[in-house]
Amino acid sequence: MKHGRHWFSKTGLWLGLGFLYLPILSMIVFSFNNSRLVTVWDGPNSPTLKWYGELFRNEQILGAAWLSIRIAAMTATGAVILGTLAGLVLARFGPFRGRALLSGMTTAPLVMPEVITGLSLLLLFVALEQLIGWPDVRDATTITIAHITFSMAYVTIVVQSRLAGFDNSLEEAALDLGARPAKVFFRITLPLIVPAIMSGWLLAFTLSWDDVVVSQFVAGPGSTTLPMVIFSKVRLGVSPDVNALATIMVLIVATGVVASSIWMRRQERRRDREMQMAAAANK
Repeated sequence: MKHGRHWFSKTGLWLGLGFLYLPILSMIVFSFNNSRLVTVWDGPNSPTLKWYGELFRNEQILGAAWLSIRIAAMTATGAVILGTLAGLVLARFGPFRGRALLSGMTTAPLVMPEVITGLSLLLLFVALEQLIGWPDVRDATTITIAHITFSMAYVTIVVQSRLAGFDNSLEEAALDLGARPAKVFFRITLPLIVPAIMSGWLLAFTLSWDDVVVSQFVAGPGSTTLPMVIFSKVRLGVSPDVNALATIMVLIVATGVVASSIWMRRQERRRDREMQMAAAANK
């Protein structure tokens, strides 16, 4: 019976992994295809790095990629600041007037259709332009503001969840020893929730980098992001340099995920050692 369950679980695991990653693997393989047809393998002349060279000579894609990176970095930073503050308020301040409203407003973007979010932000920017004259153009700034509005909700949930299982006795001990609340936050609370903040930053960066729908509403003529460029190319027919671009993106994301996982694991181990040393010193 146990052997049957083990076989079923193993088969389901491999089927799930194959369903998720085989399309990505096939895309990576075809990025080295010499043929202009992305679904026909040119055996005699493949593999080749031809399309990677074409990609790095494409100024439109390179400009859109740099713009997307800048927008995603600014979005992730802004979302982390606002989301961390909201998570701290919801996790630490207990019941207060407006708590339900704040909680609902911070989590609403999680379930709101992107079309509605993009349309509402477009109407907001148009109304602001008519009232105060800003923004006079829709560019990277409007895209960044729009991305922060929905990505900070994810950061709030991550930070609030981390604080829900936080050991408050560490902060109470520091306060009993005479530390000020600000010092307790920066010396104890913040280092312990850094993994959650880093996870929120990476999640917000990915959401901003990947967004198409909201960006279509709030972007101007000179602020086309990389997903928008890829989407327009796919509608006209996939070119092999798009496979090369997607392969590079997969490599960058995989490297970032592995590096962040290693860093957070080391941080957890270091904190565990410090906690053990502190417990041993108190005995």
